[in-house]
Amino acid sequence: MIRVLIVDDSTFMRHSLTEMLETDPEIKVVDTARDGREALSKAAEKEVDVITLDVEMPKLNGLDTLKELMKTNPLPVIMVSSLTESGAESTLKAMEYGAQDFIPKTLSNDRDAFGLELRKKVKAMARRKSIIKLKYRHHLTTGVGKSAGTGTAPSGASGLHSSFGASKPTPRPARLSAGMGPRDLVVIGVSTGGPPVVQKILQALPEDLPACILIAQHMPATFTGPFAKRLNSVSKFEVTEAVNGDKLINGHAYVCPGGKHIGLRLRGPLPEVSVGEEPKDALYKPTVNVLMETAGKIMGRRTLGVMLTGMGSDGIDGAKVLREKGGLLIAQNEASCVVYGMPKAVIDANLANLILDADDIAAAITATVRG
Repeated sequence: MIRVLIVDDSTFMRHSLTEMLETDPEIKVVDTARDGREALSKAAEKEVDVITLDVEMPKLNGLDTLKELMKTNPLPVIMVSSLTESGAESTLKAMEYGAQDFIPKTLSNDRDAFGLELRKKVKAMARRKSIIKLKYRHHLTTGVGKSAGTGTAPSGASGLHSSFGASKPTPRPARLSAGMGPRDLVVIGVSTGGPPVVQKILQALPEDLPACILIAQHMPATFTGPFAKRLNSVSKFEVTEAVNGDKLINGHAYVCPGGKHIGLRLRGPLPEVSVGEEPKDALYKPTVNVLMETAGKIMGRRTLGVMLTGMGSDGIDGAKVLREKGGLLIAQNEASCVVYGMPKAVIDANLANLILDADDIAAAITATVRG
């Protein structure tokens, strides 16, 4: 049984979330809280596996509650956020502070879809409980790295792995392109738990990176603009929300707008960024499949794909095309994933050239595109 604590100052939301979660016999809402202080007290008193946490609350808001929780009683947290720009900014900050995922408040639009997504996320996060506790408690006792109250938890054991999972030492940054020509396009597919990982990677990339980066992150339309601005503020190069027809520029990263798809197309002999609504029936918007498939078909051996944390298997079909056309693929390892779904799919299909901890991916990207 998965035990959930719901934290929201709205009586309606507490009741609705409880009702939606408990339609699944494997989930039990053990209690609710109206504000952050009550949440911290109840989380300490009860056996809790996952917390859903509102951002705006009286007495102690969601961000301050989250920071205190990760210092004293680290648990998987899903932020339940409004679909406003300020809600997006607060949610992205919460994921830096230790929240594992978020879900936007869309009850008025599609209650059934919201409930299904919430239950899936709660089940996925519950499996991370022991890992989160170990990481934060080890971090707090050793004092290594950033404070748990200020952002990213230490990731899992670093290391380079073959596509069959055998570990190897990494005396220098791994690279994939020796003797194979330039790799001047990097395409990143990512979903659940992705924003902090993408931020970590982009922060560590050099200003003079000789490649353009395209990012397909599963995220609502109101979130991708703030996400791009946040990445731009911490990166050494420019990061923008993609616009249809953008040029491929080395040392520039483009984030796909939520609700649309990003990929490549040819304008005469030259490739450019394509942003559009097709395929309209895609399960995810953006879908990683479009990004990796079009990159593979148009840029082929010049493409380096990166598959990061995410639920499900979006991107597997596009990854097959990318590899068939000579592209290379890095997959994030299980230890550092919030949800080991999308990377696992490409690893199980033997499509990953390297399997790396999140901490090692930026160095591998840099070494690979520099050849």
